[in-house]
Formats: sequence, structure tokens, C-alpha cells
Amino acid sequence: MKKWKSYKPSVADKKFDAIIIGSGIGGLCTAALLSLKGKRVLVLEKHFKIGGWTHTFRRDNYEWDVGIHYIGQVHNSYSPIRRLFDLISGGKLQWSPMDKNYDRIIFPDKSYNFVAPREQFIEDMISHFPKEESGIMTYMDLLDRASRSARSYFSNKALPGVLSTITYPFMTRKFFSYSDHTTLDVLASLTDDQQLIGVLTGQWGDHGLPPAQSSFAMHAMVARHYLDGGNYPTGSSRSIAETISNLIESNGGLLMVNAGVEEIKIHNGTAVSVIMENGDEIEADTIISNAGVVNTIDKLLKNGNGHSRLKDRLEKVEQTKSYVCLHIGLNKSADELGITNTNLWIYPSYDHDKNVQDYTNNPEADFPVVYVSFPSAKDQAWDENHAGYATMEAITLSTWDWYTKWQDLSWKNRGQEYEDAKTKLSDRILDIVFEQVPGIRHAMAYKELSTPLTVRDLANYQKGEMYGISHTPDRFRQRWLRPKSDIKNLFYTGQDITTVGVSSALFSGLLTASVVLKENLTSLLKD
Repeated sequence: MKKWKSYKPSVADKKFDAIIIGSGIGGLCTAALLSLKGKRVLVLEKHFKIGGWTHTFRRDNYEWDVGIHYIGQVHNSYSPIRRLFDLISGGKLQWSPMDKNYDRIIFPDKSYNFVAPREQFIEDMISHFPKEESGIMTYMDLLDRASRSARSYFSNKALPGVLSTITYPFMTRKFFSYSDHTTLDVLASLTDDQQLIGVLTGQWGDHGLPPAQSSFAMHAMVARHYLDGGNYPTGSSRSIAETISNLIESNGGLLMVNAGVEEIKIHNGTAVSVIMENGDEIEADTIISNAGVVNTIDKLLKNGNGHSRLKDRLEKVEQTKSYVCLHIGLNKSADELGITNTNLWIYPSYDHDKNVQDYTNNPEADFPVVYVSFPSAKDQAWDENHAGYATMEAITLSTWDWYTKWQDLSWKNRGQEYEDAKTKLSDRILDIVFEQVPGIRHAMAYKELSTPLTVRDLANYQKGEMYGISHTPDRFRQRWLRPKSDIKNLFYTGQDITTVGVSSALFSGLLTASVVLKENLTSLLKD
């Protein structure tokens, strides 16, 4: 496990071409690409580990990821995602393919396996719903069309101002024909079978919104992403941050942890430096925020310099729900326990929107989803460091408001009521997990529940958000969600600029670096 360098005041004496605030995959990708182009970069991370949602944590012999559960398309060495990962990791990042059955969608009456490749997925869906073959085939076509239309939509974000404005209507029109509609509206136009709709939208947790609220374009991009199977980083998800950071450092870049930024300093309408939490000021020609647009505008940009106008824009978007995650440690290996690496999506009914509403209104209601992941079964290198042990994660939806009574108290000092609430919630989750994976009950040796407060403290999301800004139809109409901010020399990167997930945040780094350098870096992904 790589040791990270903590911030030291002497860093403020150095001059950098670019400062990147936050070390999530968007920030790391941006930093890596700039460093490959000869720029001296500084990555500042508030947490004590680099990586954002790609870092891991350990307890004794156990290790869990905190955000990455699977990634599609990287098994194909010619895919743009794989090529970009190879580029910014120097080819050092390796991948472990999951089983063909990458997801299992579980309802009280029946389970449905999502099996790669797409031809098998189609065949299986038709076998379950033979009367809906026409609707299923149309649905598959729409996934392709919506996903392809996204390319020009996102490409427009990287174009210079005038050119972007001129081409915007032409480059976005097709995408909007999909993104302006909810997932439920589109699927309801294809079929009246509510069970089929429930199955096809069984991955809604991958972007955080149930079908009646989410943009169909977001659903399409996620569903299509996994049709040919899932993969997991070999050596755990921390290998992503470790390999990319090694490349950044080899090109003269610097990464610092325990390096909280207090303010982005603006002078005469231009971003000129960052002010650290200890008062140090570090100058750079370019400031890039990977802290999320809400954090950037609400916390890092102070009053003045058009700040009120920027805050008004935040009224047009909403933040995603939060979640809780139960981290489970097992004192036997995945092989010994017969655990496969198929993800489990467990639902109380086929109506996802009603499930979410019922639970939001009453936390004692059935969980709207329990997602179960098995990182130790996914990672081909797991036994090299953790032989004889296994880990699991079980995740469900949550709401920040349920935890506000403890928000001003520090970790491990939130009192018995908080601990009792966590224990009760953990036991409820375990009841569902044991029902689906009964063989692990006797092997469970450790459990630890993270709450929205944990997410706030470690990922620096103000309300413990799962995915930053929600992927509603309106979100994709916000033209200001692009790499170049209204402030000169200040840029954004990360999932708020593109969409949810590691691969999307990865490409936000490509877009942002292209805008900063005024160069189309997609050429680097070609032979």
C-alpha cells in the first residue's frame, strides 16, 4: 500500500503550472495528462489518502473499496476507456474480469441474471418476457442510440467559447431527444409490463435515481456500459490511484494529502492561487477544482467576483441522495465460502419509485434496494495480501436529514444513540444479506457501517451525497456544467462535468485537460 506525502508549508514556496484541488479520478486524470504534456502539477487532497472514490481502507486482514464495484469495457484493449487508463497509468493498471453473470436482479418472487455478452442478455430477457420481444429489441436499440449521441454532447463542452456556442444546437439536439425524457417515460412507451420495466431498471443504484426521476440518457449510458461484462482493478481499487500517481510523480508532479484548501483566490476576475486551511497561499497559472461544483461554489469561492450569480446556478440542480454501507469481513476465503463475484441487487418490489418514496417517508419501511458486492472475489490478486479472508459490502439508500442531530459531533464521539442506530441498521441489512448469501453467516468476523456523516467527513460531500449532482433531465440542460468556469483560469473536472461513475469522471479529466491545453487530447487514444 502506497504511502502518501502530507502537506508541508515549504510547498507554498514552489511555482506550479496547475493546481488540482481533489484527487478523485477526474483530478488524477487531468493531472496525469497535463504532466504528460510537460506541465508542473500539484494535486491537493484534503483526505489522508489519494484517490477519492478509488481509495480503500483496511481493518486487520480485511480491505474494502469505498466507491468502485465494477467497471465495464476495460477488458477490451481497444476501447477508449481502456486506452485512457493505459495512457495515464503508463500501462501499469491491470484488470480482473468478472464472471459473465455480472449482475443479479432479485425480487421477492424471482431473480434475473444479467449475463454478458449483450446477445446473451437479449436472449435471457426474451426468455423471461417472450411477449415483449419487440419492446426489448427496441429498448436495446435505444441504449445504443442514446449512448452514441452523448459523444457530441460531451465533446461540445471542450470546444472554445464561440465555436461551442455556434455548434451547441447541432451537437446536442440528438442527445436531448433522449436526455429530456425520464427512464420510466421511455420504457413505458415500449411496454406495459411493469415487471419488465422493474428488471431493466434494476441497476438504477449505479446512478442514484429511480426510473421516474432519472434521465433516460443516464440510464442508457450505464446499462450499455456493462452489456459486455464487468471488471475490477487487479490489486483492489487503490491500484488506480497508485499507478496514476506514480506516472504524475515520474513527470515531476507533486501529490499532497492532509492538504485542505480553504479558498480559491480571485484577483480582478482571475483565479491566481489557493489559500490552504493553515493560511498558506500557493500560486499557479491554472486552478482546477475536482471538489464538485457545489463545494467549489459554496465553499471555495468567497463572496464577490460574481459569486452570487454562480450560487444562483446551484438552484437549478439538486444533489443526489446519500447512502449507508455495511462493510463485512469474513474469516474464510471467497473460494471456501463458495462466493462468486456477481453483484446482487435486492428489491422489495418491481416498483422502484414507490420503494424509494415509501422508505424516504418511513425509515422503518423495506429498504428500496440492497446492493451487495464482493471485492475479494473480484480481485485476482486478493490472495497475495489477504489469503484466507474475504470481504463484502452491502449498500442501501439513506437521507442526510436522518443524521443531522449528530452532524456537529466528531467520529467515534457521536454518542450511544448514534451507535445504537447503526447497530439496528446493520442488523436489518444483515438479515437481507444472510437470506441471499446464507453461507457467510458463520464466517462473519467483522462489520462496520458507514453513514452519510462518514461520506461527508472522508469524501467531503456536504450532505454525504452518493454521486454529486443528480442525473435528472434538467441536469443535462445546464450548459454551465463544463470544464471552463466563468472565472478566468479556473476550471472544473469530475463527475459533475460529465456523468456518474469512474469511467465518466475519467473522461472529464480528458475534457478538462484538453480545454486547459487548448488541444484535442483524444488524439492520444488513437494508434
